[in-house]
Amino acid sequence: MAISLQKGQKIDLSKKDGSQLTNLMVGLGWKEVKKGFLKSLLGQNVDVDIDASVLMLGEDGKIPTKEEVIFFNHKDHPTGCVHHCGDNLVGGKMGGMEDSEQILVDLARVPVGIHRIVFVVNIYDCVNRKQHFGMVENAYIRIVDKGANETIASYNLTEDYSGKTAMIVGEIYRQGGAWKFNAIGQPGYEPGILDLVRKYQ
Repeated sequence: MAISLQKGQKIDLSKKDGSQLTNLMVGLGWKEVKKGFLKSLLGQNVDVDIDASVLMLGEDGKIPTKEEVIFFNHKDHPTGCVHHCGDNLVGGKMGGMEDSEQILVDLARVPVGIHRIVFVVNIYDCVNRKQHFGMVENAYIRIVDKGANETIASYNLTEDYSGKTAMIVGEIYRQGGAWKFNAIGQPGYEPGILDLVRKYQ
């Protein structure tokens, strides 16, 4: 059974037999609150386009090079350790997927200099579209053991994020030679991926 995490809770990324998980799928999901006539009445005539991205950080908490920023225009790390499965422009399920967007992570291939793999989301063109996270609901992140095709942990973001346009959802990090996951849920006002990147330069 998957563990339902609370904000700030940390777990080991290990299998039932205690061995380290390596082949993961990280799913992020959300859907818009307002639809149809009500959406039009309130002036929200454009779908909320949320982009999920990955920031890979060194031990100093900074992004080593531009290769460590994985997003819809740069879907793969050169080592193959992280792969972005594609951009979903409207939220909700993407094709046959349960999640809005998915990211594949192979922990065995992560370079030794990378200590944190941070999962962030931001609303595309949020300033011009006057959009924020108060316009979406049921946002979550889940960690899936790809080998067993089993969700091992999930974190539902249940706070009111009205006015916020970006969020650090969670991170996978090294500790004592093992990998762990931290449910963060920290909102911010960064309007784009470049603004999020600047926080870690």
